[in-house]
Amino acid sequence: MSVQSIERAFSLLRALAVGPVGVTDLAERVDLPKSTVARLLAALEMEGAVSQVEAGGEYRLGEGLLDIAGATQPGRNLVATVRPHLIELTDFFGETAGLSIESERDVYYLDHVEAQGDVQVRSWTGDTLPIHSVPSGLCMMAHWPANKLANYLEAPLESPTAYTLTNADEIGERIGTIQSLGYAWGYEEGVDGINSVAAPIVLADGTVEGAVHIHGPAFRFPNPDRTHDLGVRLVTAAATIAEHFND
Repeated sequence: MSVQSIERAFSLLRALAVGPVGVTDLAERVDLPKSTVARLLAALEMEGAVSQVEAGGEYRLGEGLLDIAGATQPGRNLVATVRPHLIELTDFFGETAGLSIESERDVYYLDHVEAQGDVQVRSWTGDTLPIHSVPSGLCMMAHWPANKLANYLEAPLESPTAYTLTNADEIGERIGTIQSLGYAWGYEEGVDGINSVAAPIVLADGTVEGAVHIHGPAFRFPNPDRTHDLGVRLVTAAATIAEHFND
C-alpha cells in the first residue's frame, strides 16, 4: 500500500470515529472519489478495521481497530469494548452517547459518540464534572459502601448549575431510588441546557467498571412519556457491556 493510500485510509477512519457513515457521505467528507472510498473500505473491512452496520449500509469502526486502540493507554480497553455499544445507543436514542469512569470526586468522560442532527451537543471527552452532579456519577455512587458515601457527602459539594442537588439527605434519598431503578436521570444539573440519563456497568463481583449515558438538549430530550423506557434500555445496554468483562 502506498503512503498516499495509508493517508487516505486514516482520513476515512477519522471520519468514521464520530459514528456510522455511508459511502457517498464519507466520500464527500474526505473529498475523495466514491470509487476510491469504496475500494479503501473494502480493504479496511478485510482487516477488521471497519464494518458495516448492515449489508449495503453505513460503515463504522470495526472491532479489530478498537482492539488495537485498547492496548495503547490506560482506560482504552474499556473504550474499545464500549464504543460499538455507544454507536448503537446513539442510533437508538438519536442523541449523543458517552462513557465515563470515577476519578476521585469527579466523573471523567472517556469517550463519546455524537449524534448527527441540526442541534448537536459538544463532546465532553476528557472533561470532568463533580460526581454528584451528573447521572453517571450518581449511578456509581449508588454502588459505594456506606462509609465512602457518607465521607463524600460530609465534604462541601460543588454546584455546576443552579439545578445541582447539594443537600446530603436529598442526595441519599435519590441514590436509594437509583438503587431500585438501576438508572438515573439528570435535568440540567451538571451543565445548563443539557439533560441526561445513565446506567452503571456493574460486573459480576459487584464492582462498577464505569457508566454509560445519553445526553441531549433539554428542549428536546427526553420525551417525558418515555423516561422509564429509555432508562430501562440503557440498563440493558450496560448489562450487555458488563458481560464482556465477566467472560
